[in-house]
Amino acid sequence: MTTTPAKQSGTLFIACAALGREVKAIIRKYGWDAEFEAVNAKLHLQPAKIGPAVEARLKKAQGKYDRTVVVYGHCGAFDLDGILEKYGAVRPLGPHCYEMFGGEEFSRAIEEEVGTFILTDFLVHAWQKFVVQGLKMDKRPELQKLLFANYKRIVYFSQEENNEALIIRAKEIANSLGLELEVRHVGYGDLERRLVAIMEDREQPISGMTHDGFNSAAYPVAESRVSQKPRRRRG
Repeated sequence: MTTTPAKQSGTLFIACAALGREVKAIIRKYGWDAEFEAVNAKLHLQPAKIGPAVEARLKKAQGKYDRTVVVYGHCGAFDLDGILEKYGAVRPLGPHCYEMFGGEEFSRAIEEEVGTFILTDFLVHAWQKFVVQGLKMDKRPELQKLLFANYKRIVYFSQEENNEALIIRAKEIANSLGLELEVRHVGYGDLERRLVAIMEDREQPISGMTHDGFNSAAYPVAESRVSQKPRRRRG
C-alpha cells in the first residue's frame, strides 16, 4: 500500500550551490518557515543538466509545500523557465548571480570595462576546484591564456565584508591571471531584495541589466500555490 507524503507548510528553496551560503543566511535573517536544497554548482559547466536536476527536486517536492522558489539565473539552462512553470515554481529575477549580487554595480562595472571578470565569495572559495580543475587548466595550463586572454581586470563583488582571508585569496587569483583586482563590497545585493519581494508577493526590484534579453513577463511574482494557479508567461 502506497502512502501519500504529508504536506509540509512553508517554502522550499532549491538553489544553485554557488548561492547556497547566501540563500541560507537570508532565510535565517528573516526567520522564514523554509527548507533548503542545493544543486551542484558544477552543473554550470554542463548547463543542459541544470534543468533536469532542478526538475527532479521539484517533482519530489510536488504537493508538499505552499511555495517553491528556485534560486537560479538563466545560466545557459534555457529550458528552466518552462520547468518552473510546469511545477508552479518561481525564481528571482536576473540572468546570473553576478547581476543578482551587484545590481547597478554590475552594470557600472561592465560599462566601465567590458573585459571585466567578476568574482564572488563562492568563486574565491572554490576557485581551484570549480575553475582551475573544472576548466581543466590544471592539466592543460595553456587553456588559461585562451580562456582569460580578453579580460582586462577582475572586480570582486564580496558578500562578506572585510574578510581579509578572502581578499588575500582574491589577490592571489588575480596575480595568477596577470590581472588587476578591485574589491567592491555588495553584500547580498538584489538577491536579498528579490527573495524578500517573492516572499512578500511583491514585484521584484530590477537593475539596468536584469533581463539579459528576456522580458519581465518571464519572471512571475511568486504567490502561494494554495491561493493561485501558476502564472503563465506572456509575450
